[in-house]
Amino acid sequence: MTLLETIAAAAEAAGSPAGAPDADALYDAFVEWAGDQGFALYPAQDEAVIEIVSGSHVILSTPTGTGKSLVAVAAHAAAVARGGRTYYTAPIKALVSEKFFALVDIFGAANVGMVTGDSSVNPDAPIVCCTAEILANLALRQGADAAVDQVVMDEFHYYGDPERGWAWQVPLLLLPRAQFVLMSATLGDVTDIAADLERRTGRAVSRITGVERPVPLHFSYARRPVHETVEELLQTGEAPIYIVHFSQAAAMERAQALSSIKIVSREQRDAIAEAIGGFRFTTAFGRTLSRYVRAGIGVHHAGMLPRYRRLVETLAQRGLLRVICGTDTLGVGINVPIRTVLITALSKFDGTKMRQLTAREFHQISGRAGRAGYDTAGTVVVMAPEWEIENEAALRKAGDDPAKRKKIVRKKAPTGVVNWGLGSFERLVEAEPEPLVPQLQLTAAMLINVIARGGDVFTNVRSLVFDNHEPRARRYELARRAIAIFRTLVAADVVEVARGALETPSTDGMSRNRPQTAPYGDDSGTRGEDSGTRGEMTDASAPGIRDQIRLTVDLQPNFALNQPLSPFALAAIELLDPDDTAGARHNSTDPPRQPAEMPDSAAAGQNPWSSAARTGAGTGHYALDVVSVIEATLDDPRPILAQQEFKARGEAVAAMKADGIEYDERIALLEEVTYPKPLDELLAQAYEVFASSQPWVRDFELSPKSVVRDMFERALSFSELISLYQLARSEGLVLRYLSDAYRAIRQTVPAEAQTEDLHDLVAWLGEVVRQVDSSLVDEWGALVNPADDPAAPVVPPAPPSVLTNRRAFGVLVRNELFRRVQLAALQRDDELVELDADVDWPAALDAYFDDHDSIGTGGPARSPRLVTIDETDAASGVWRVEQTIDDPAGDHDWRIRGVVDLAASEETGTAVVRVTEVVRL
Repeated sequence: MTLLETIAAAAEAAGSPAGAPDADALYDAFVEWAGDQGFALYPAQDEAVIEIVSGSHVILSTPTGTGKSLVAVAAHAAAVARGGRTYYTAPIKALVSEKFFALVDIFGAANVGMVTGDSSVNPDAPIVCCTAEILANLALRQGADAAVDQVVMDEFHYYGDPERGWAWQVPLLLLPRAQFVLMSATLGDVTDIAADLERRTGRAVSRITGVERPVPLHFSYARRPVHETVEELLQTGEAPIYIVHFSQAAAMERAQALSSIKIVSREQRDAIAEAIGGFRFTTAFGRTLSRYVRAGIGVHHAGMLPRYRRLVETLAQRGLLRVICGTDTLGVGINVPIRTVLITALSKFDGTKMRQLTAREFHQISGRAGRAGYDTAGTVVVMAPEWEIENEAALRKAGDDPAKRKKIVRKKAPTGVVNWGLGSFERLVEAEPEPLVPQLQLTAAMLINVIARGGDVFTNVRSLVFDNHEPRARRYELARRAIAIFRTLVAADVVEVARGALETPSTDGMSRNRPQTAPYGDDSGTRGEDSGTRGEMTDASAPGIRDQIRLTVDLQPNFALNQPLSPFALAAIELLDPDDTAGARHNSTDPPRQPAEMPDSAAAGQNPWSSAARTGAGTGHYALDVVSVIEATLDDPRPILAQQEFKARGEAVAAMKADGIEYDERIALLEEVTYPKPLDELLAQAYEVFASSQPWVRDFELSPKSVVRDMFERALSFSELISLYQLARSEGLVLRYLSDAYRAIRQTVPAEAQTEDLHDLVAWLGEVVRQVDSSLVDEWGALVNPADDPAAPVVPPAPPSVLTNRRAFGVLVRNELFRRVQLAALQRDDELVELDADVDWPAALDAYFDDHDSIGTGGPARSPRLVTIDETDAASGVWRVEQTIDDPAGDHDWRIRGVVDLAASEETGTAVVRVTEVVRL
């Protein structure tokens, strides 16, 4: 029987009313089900389940490997069996997705949903897996009336994250009806959190902590080189080994270094090859990964494509990878079973500075060692610093000879380097995780959500600002922030305040009344004498006044979750002209044989749309301008933009040198060179106008950029984009950005603003994403249409045929033809010959430029009207294609002809085009 069926049967046997099994029936049913699954509850699990079915909050701070996931299952089962709605939250989408599929296996697809802001599957299910921000915004919008009966918050130590910690605190403040299960291996002292939760909800809080790991850890400090340490661990049966680095580059370098030693036997290599089967390693990084995994070495970090990470995880779960080189992402619940964790350093760069690891970080990483049910113990090895390892090697070489040992010149840590040693290691092993520090923030979007709730707005805002977990000084900072935001919302007519709704305001806009609720960890009251700003918003005790503050605008259900700048994008798109397709920037008057590496729209350090911004005109290609509007609302993919800027500056230096510009002037000019920012001036002006009436948008930064547009204008494939900007270590980030752009364009651009060109572009982008990595889409598809064979594939399957989507494949074909046009315009003879060895491109270009001065590469030049696709011979496996060259005279008397190899296209997931001739009509 399923878990819910087991509970229903137990409740019926116990005589419990339907939909309300008592605590004993719930407990007995879950223990019975767990036993049927082969799980005997550990004491901590048993205690947690008893407390959950009894209705208490549970704070479960037990080491990794003590079965917190099973406790979460018990919590969900208890809530659903009693007719309630339960939420599971996690810090990252990958973990939410992983938990979603795991719970579907247990509770069935109909009972489990997932919401991550940009994805939604069965959102009305009784069990919802979501990111913490989803639940926090739901709590802000609906407050105590939210249909949330239980919350299971995984990785609760994110409560202390400076950027995202607010999302873990807000549900605790605003969902008093819910039962909370807070879980993490590294919580530290949670006394204040527990006390506040009990005060707010009236429920008892059970803290379960200090539990011994079922798989104990053995710690050691190594003063030998990593490769020697790894070889020793392999020889003593301590594999699988996860080697932890704090940069993706270091993880890759380690994998390369270890590939020179024997990790697996011939039989193990054969088993790996059989498991991999026909998996497609289509990118440059993928081909490198293929070599590593076949040697028994995995790589695992956030910059990888999801299907590559899943491949490594799957092979590791089958025991086929003996060493995995990765980053500390394994500390966030990533499913990589390992016996030994080898930590290469006790310092890391945290985005601001180099520093030593905190106790929480150290134990979060170390806790991944040792697999319950597989290992009797886990091993954690910490490497000494490089200079200490070299000193130890010198001492070993000197042996017991005092004279030789005396001559050794001991190396020291380089100046400015964050050092660590045996003392640091021992301190971290013994240290408890640091106390969690609350990180509540207040933004206009949060305040708007609270106001949208209606009712007693003053009390709701005051409660959020003053009755929270923050220290006193921080609460008054939040109060001042709330007042400033409130004023801008009123001034912009986003919020309407009825006459008399504010009582006895002070000169700083706040009343003198004090809050009536006790602050977090402080029952001494709040005088509020802080830098001249006292008190907070009035308690508005006059009858009827509390209902007189309201929004004047309707908010979308996922306001501030799914592309919060999408309302601005809609307004900006209205400034564009759908009939503007003339291609003004890329026209047939471009000079021949220009040396530029990039198309005009991506010219280094230039803003080709500045004059258009002043007039409100577009660039000459409406569909691409729409893409630029959407891209400006997305988060910056910093590695991509950094590489674009690096390339732009390199090209600018070369051009300035060719023009004879002196060094000092070149350096000054380079300061103005950046990555391409289409529509920069137009969007900046539009943003200011929009923000004057919708001030909440200032919480979100507008950032013009060109990644999708650059890729399309250059007619690049995904692999070519990665190669052009040297982003092999960031393929996953690039794909996530392209996926976000694809979803944002589809979800944001209204039907009346869409054109055929835009439909083509969106189809192309979606197919690019699917062909690069369709693993998540395929998993969702399997839930809707399960295969006849219930066995899951060993490795992620290949994406569907690129020929399936005719529109998208047609764009891929056109892009391949237009690539030849661009190279011909730049007279890149060698690159053209490399693409089409059977065509005499130099002779063809000489003949063309005898007739015409240039080749157009703008909007008209890439128009579908200049491409002919003949599918008559599709049954024979080919399409016949013809690209008309856009000459300055408009004669259109030169053509590029070729064939599309359909079988090769299907195999590679791209359009395989072979040019056969370049002819004058």
